[in-house]
Amino acid sequence: MAKKKPLSVELEPSYFQLQAYWGATKHMGGLKATNELIQLCHITKNKHILDIGCGTGITPTHIARTHHTTVTALDISPKMILWTKGKAKKEHIADKVHLIVADAQNLPFKDAHFDAVVCESVTVFLQDKQQGLDEYVRVTKPGGYVGLNEGTWNKTPPPAELVKYMAGIFGTEAEFLTSQEWENLLETSGLRDRTVRTYTINLPKEFIYGFRQLDLKDFSRALYRFLALYITSPTFRRTIKERYIRRLPIKPFIEHLGYGIYIGRKQAA
Repeated sequence: MAKKKPLSVELEPSYFQLQAYWGATKHMGGLKATNELIQLCHITKNKHILDIGCGTGITPTHIARTHHTTVTALDISPKMILWTKGKAKKEHIADKVHLIVADAQNLPFKDAHFDAVVCESVTVFLQDKQQGLDEYVRVTKPGGYVGLNEGTWNKTPPPAELVKYMAGIFGTEAEFLTSQEWENLLETSGLRDRTVRTYTINLPKEFIYGFRQLDLKDFSRALYRFLALYITSPTFRRTIKERYIRRLPIKPFIEHLGYGIYIGRKQAA
């Protein structure tokens, strides 16, 4: 795997730049949520699955390894694809994980190509969410499933301080929806037999979920890169303190924000 170049200490790295640098991504609910998607999307042996926004490869390698499937892992970031490639090789399933750099809103696949499409903490960042859902459905085989795990407003309206905090972390392009709004997207895209499950955030559990997604080597590498950057870069230290620590409105965060599992089935031909 290609050696990662250090981030510029003169810049305030974005959330995704940081993840790509230290090789660690997470989604709310961790592998517990991923396994729920697997179950509800009826992912079984010898299926062909598309994972949209694969990040550092946790979800596609988990699916390929535990369910003996072929997974196409897609991400808009070439750096994330490199991390996924390395993880699949390390777990001896490189032949089961196909990699591609592409935009979720314009998928480079023919119609009805996959048995199921899963997407975790990605659709929330799409400029045109409906176009993204329509693309997910287009490349799914008739009778197949589309499954999302996405950040969800469990209580609305969210307070201004929380909206500002979330924008500071993820950027203004992130748009969280209510569970009804997420389900409406699935319905508009033609998905039937929909399942919606929403969850509140438990911060200690989320920390544990994040830790469990990484093996010891991956966790040590990510921690080392984080600490090295924190020690050597005053700009990075200021960014972490101001963007993530000092401004965290804990009570509104827990009360208003959660995540949802959204499943729909494409109509059979």
